Amino acid sequence: MAEKQKNAAMGGMVLAILFVALNLRPAISSIGPMLEPIRADLNLSNSEVSLLTAVPVFCMGLFAPLAVLFGRKFGLKRSIAVLLLAIGVFTLARGFMPTYPVLLASAFFIGLSIAIISPLLSAMIKRDFPMRTAALIGVFSFGMGLGATLSAGLTGVFYSVADWPLAIASWSLLSIAAVVIWLRVEQPAEEKPERSGLEEIAGISPWKNKRAWYMLLFFGCQSALFFSMLTWLAPIAIEKGMSVLAAGGVLTLMSAVQIAGNISIPLFFNKFPNRLGWILAVLSFGTVGILLLMFGSVTAVWAAAAFIGVALGGLFPIALLMPLDETASADEANSWTAMTQSGGYIISAFMPLTIGIVYDQTGNHSITLTMLLIFIFLMVIFAVLLNKKE
Repeated sequence: MAEKQKNAAMGGMVLAILFVALNLRPAISSIGPMLEPIRADLNLSNSEVSLLTAVPVFCMGLFAPLAVLFGRKFGLKRSIAVLLLAIGVFTLARGFMPTYPVLLASAFFIGLSIAIISPLLSAMIKRDFPMRTAALIGVFSFGMGLGATLSAGLTGVFYSVADWPLAIASWSLLSIAAVVIWLRVEQPAEEKPERSGLEEIAGISPWKNKRAWYMLLFFGCQSALFFSMLTWLAPIAIEKGMSVLAAGGVLTLMSAVQIAGNISIPLFFNKFPNRLGWILAVLSFGTVGILLLMFGSVTAVWAAAAFIGVALGGLFPIALLMPLDETASADEANSWTAMTQSGGYIISAFMPLTIGIVYDQTGNHSITLTMLLIFIFLMVIFAVLLNKKE
């Protein structure tokens, strides 16, 4: 009976983590398909409307360190519940007050909420499930990928039966479901505030640790690769001769392979724990994919998208696990995760824009693809440095 209760509690927690993660991308990725209707309806410039996706990603980096304060002040469970509710409220506000100031303000506060939730959820997984961190990080990354894919694909469907404010505001329903599940789920018996742990490490800052900086730069490179491919894969495919419809299919294929990798690859981490080996393996897939984009034919773009999807699907959970592997307590894991995601997301927020500027100057994506190969090369360097235990 006790074993059944334990399994039921674990199943409930997996569901809760999945629903929390599902809310960490739709408020951002649902804007992409609606950029043109929003721009036309509100009479905005392209730079103004692009801020609706740039601001939350920048906030995800800028405000991630606040996770440490929230975790210590309010606790992990309460903080995550309140911030999920904030995401829902600001997403819903877009439907009732569809003005540019409201959209911009909501983008800011949604990005802030996501910035804090992500390290808190990683810390909770580290604290309550130290023997299952890899599997649950897989659920976490899978939920984020699934949320991004669903919102990018279905927002246009919602728009076909309603206007754009309702199409983007409809994703607030996800947060309601997540808050209900999160508050009702049975927490593990060992969940207690780690008072002694906080005092022990209160003076230890990951910002002074060389290995934490390697993790930050690795996270920044993998995140830059993700957002760059999300933004520019379709234009690259079109430049090689694909139709707009086919280019959209290529992007969908990459996303589908990625979310499959998010959930499946971490399941093998316990059996094959060598992180460097996994990093080199998935980066080799990414390298092949980018080389196919550089030198392959139009039909090779489909294979390139699949290879890049494998790389993205493995890199994100690995990057999430790095601080958890390195730290001993939940509070320490929270601090390290907040640092790596803070700097990492700030780096990645500027990369799609940088690629756009370079493309405007050159008129082709050869430099773009070279830059992506440089990201991969840098990740290999940081992974090798992290593999050297000091």
